[in-house]
Amino acid sequence: MTDKPTAAAREHMHKLAARGLKEPKLLQKEEVIALAQHVAKEHGRASGTEHEIAKKAEHNPEGVTAAEIQALCAHVTGERTAR
Repeated sequence: MTDKPTAAAREHMHKLAARGLKEPKLLQKEEVIALAQHVAKEHGRASGTEHEIAKKAEHNPEGVTAAEIQALCAHVTGERTAR
């Protein structure tokens, strides 16, 4: 059985993603890593490109571009509409 995040944790992740869509380079290193880890856990839902960006961001959060951060954020915000 997988551990599902609590409602508060999901809400926090969605707020973080919404902020990242608007101001991707203002996110802190830990916030980029949290987004990347969240997307990396989405084995069946995230695309191959999103997985590659997530792996890159986990290992080098300062090395990802604003567009890559926005792609991770778009995936997270898209979860709410997909469910």
